[in-house]
Amino acid sequence: MDQRARIPVSLPRTGPTTAYWQDPPDRIADHRSTEELPGSADVVVIGSGMTGAAVAWNLLKHVPVTDGVSPQSKPLPPSVVMLEARQACSGATGRNGGHTKAASYRTFPHHASALGVPEAAKIARLELANICAVQSFAAAHNLAVEADVNPCNTVDVIYSPAAWEAAKAAVDAMREAMGEDEAAARYELYSAEEVSDRFYCPSGSGGEEEGEVQGGVGYFAGSLSAYKFVCGLLRMGLARGLNLQTGTPATELRRLEDGRWEISTPRGKVVAGRVVVATNGYTGAILGRFQGVIVPLRGQVTAQRPGQNMPFGGCLPTTYSFIYEDGYEYMITRPSGSRFAGDVVIGGGLARAEGGGLVEYGTTDDTTLNPTISEYLKGTTPRYFGSNWGEDSPEGRIRAEWTGVMGYSPDGHPFVGEMPGEPGLWISASFQGHGMVLCWKCAEALVEMMEGRDGEELESWFPQVFRLTEERMAKRFQGRLHTLAPASKQEAAIS
Repeated sequence: MDQRARIPVSLPRTGPTTAYWQDPPDRIADHRSTEELPGSADVVVIGSGMTGAAVAWNLLKHVPVTDGVSPQSKPLPPSVVMLEARQACSGATGRNGGHTKAASYRTFPHHASALGVPEAAKIARLELANICAVQSFAAAHNLAVEADVNPCNTVDVIYSPAAWEAAKAAVDAMREAMGEDEAAARYELYSAEEVSDRFYCPSGSGGEEEGEVQGGVGYFAGSLSAYKFVCGLLRMGLARGLNLQTGTPATELRRLEDGRWEISTPRGKVVAGRVVVATNGYTGAILGRFQGVIVPLRGQVTAQRPGQNMPFGGCLPTTYSFIYEDGYEYMITRPSGSRFAGDVVIGGGLARAEGGGLVEYGTTDDTTLNPTISEYLKGTTPRYFGSNWGEDSPEGRIRAEWTGVMGYSPDGHPFVGEMPGEPGLWISASFQGHGMVLCWKCAEALVEMMEGRDGEELESWFPQVFRLTEERMAKRFQGRLHTLAPASKQEAAIS
């Protein structure tokens, strides 16, 4: 893993695989608010995914709406310039699996052991609050239909006996620590028979590699097109004076003698009082101190046409994860009324790649696919759903397949805050493939810090362990953390 972490992080590559969500591209995909790059701004945000868009929104939300996306003769304060290396929302946010799903019980035992129960509970509450906040925001701002925002329950179908025992112990631990009435600790446990009857995954359908169904865990989650949500959010920012510059990668940051920051791009330089780096897995490419600290990890996703026996034409009422001995997949189906309703979007398969997925660490190449993972993901749906899948669609099973680059930290938590020793340089990045339940609230917290509201109110809900520190950056990267341990180990850790 040390060798993979040392691979130099590159800027986003040209010609990435076409993500299902980005076909066709949004009308602002190649938007430039002004023909020339502005020479200065109050704030420069680097990155136009969920984090960058949410930061810009929180900075601009009180600015009156102007005349849409047309250039402004006088930028309204605060002036915010957003730099994006490729098209708008072309990184991990626009290339994910469509889930808003926390699975907090799977990390709670580790967090409780390492950080204490109060901090573990705070993380679980933030994750649920993030899901609910995104869904509520979409509904309140007429983005829910456009972005296929679908609040619903989810189920984790568990094939490994050890993982099933660990899941039950983790749910019990959360209930005991937080109270059964606590929203973030509300889970239902299902027997193998109930999983088969209620969720159409018959026992034994996991196949030889995954094993037989042991049980299931149900809880609140949802799905959405994060790409369409963020593009809609960016348009709202543009209407309030945001200057979006796509096709403009930041290549270097330099602090000037007057304390401001100079950001270099192939199209020129822009100087700003504050910079927000919202580049997740690519952060090491422009901030060398994050090389080996935020390590890229490439993920892979497929969109599959539903089998002809799938209940509800494939528009299943829940989302899914499939958890086995050494890995998992995550899956949503497109809701009724959406484009390609019933399509199954399933990603994962990392454990089936060479070296248990080691080859995917350190890579920023989302222009290609891993053929081993491709072959595995293509076979997941009939294997998990058995006879409930049936014959493939006459048009074929696979509609689209793509990759995306995530960012992982040494301790399994995001980095949020001002760079130590670098005033005016702010970071919100490294979301562990968990961005749809972390980015929104982390962006909100970052702007609170930037605007001097970093007090008791913020501390009451934002986890201390998410804050950027030198100590956290000095830790050694060891890969993805927080997988479920056998129940006996969890119980010992929590006791």
